[in-house]
Amino acid sequence: MTQVSAEGTEGTEGIGGIDVEAGAEDSHWVRWHAPYEDPASPLSLRLRLVQHALEQALSVAPAGEIRLVSLCAGQGRDVIDVLATHPRGRDVRGMLVELDPELAAFARTRAAAAGIGTLVTVEEGDASRCSWYQAMVPAHVVMVCGVFGNISADDLDHMIGALPAFCADGAHVIWTRHRRPPDATPHIRDAFEAAGFEEVSFESPPDPYVLSVGHHRYRGGGGERPPFDPDQILFEFVGDGARPA
Repeated sequence: MTQVSAEGTEGTEGIGGIDVEAGAEDSHWVRWHAPYEDPASPLSLRLRLVQHALEQALSVAPAGEIRLVSLCAGQGRDVIDVLATHPRGRDVRGMLVELDPELAAFARTRAAAAGIGTLVTVEEGDASRCSWYQAMVPAHVVMVCGVFGNISADDLDHMIGALPAFCADGAHVIWTRHRRPPDATPHIRDAFEAAGFEEVSFESPPDPYVLSVGHHRYRGGGGERPPFDPDQILFEFVGDGARPA
C-alpha cells in the first residue's frame, strides 16, 4: 500500500498530463509528484490552496504548542513550506506519515533544508494505522490530502467519523478530493457536518480542473473528546496513481 498527495484535470493519465506509468528508476508515486516543479500545473494550484488553508489554521491557533499530523504526507511540501515561513511555524510540532521511502526521505531533507528538521518528524509507514498518532492527539491541525480519492466510500465515511478522536476542540482538518463523476465532495462535506465539524472553506476551481480543497473546524465535544483507539485502522488505500486523488 502506497500513499500520495496529488490532483489532476480531466483527460490526463495522472497529474498535469504526465503518464504516471511511464518512466524508469523512481517509483511511479515519486513520478506522480513531478508536476510540483511546474507552477502552472493543477498539482501546484492544489498545493497553493492547501498551504493557504494551513496558513489560516495556524493564524488562529491557540497560544502555545500546535500539534499537527499529516496522513499520507507525500513529499510534505504543503506542511514544510508553510512552517518555514509562517509566524507560528516555530510553535508547531508536526508528524508526517508516508509509506514510500523516497518520498519520506524527500520530506526529511526538505524540512532540514528549511531549518525546521527538529520541529517535524517524518515517519515511514502505513498512515492508515492510528498507532502512529497516539502521542500527537489531540492534534490542532490534521492534514488529509490525497487520501479521500484513494479509499472506498465506506472507508471514507469511517475515517471522517474517526477524526473527532484526533482533534482538540477547535482543531482544523484540511482535506482534498477530486470532483470526477460521481462527485463525492457534497457527501464529504455533509459527513464532516454530521461528525461535529463546521466548514471554514471549500475551494473548487472551475473546469477544466477537477480538484477541490476543504477546510473544516471541529466544534468540540464540550471537554469530552471521543476515545482514541491506537489499534484502529482508518482505511485501506486502494489508489493506483492513475487518477487524481
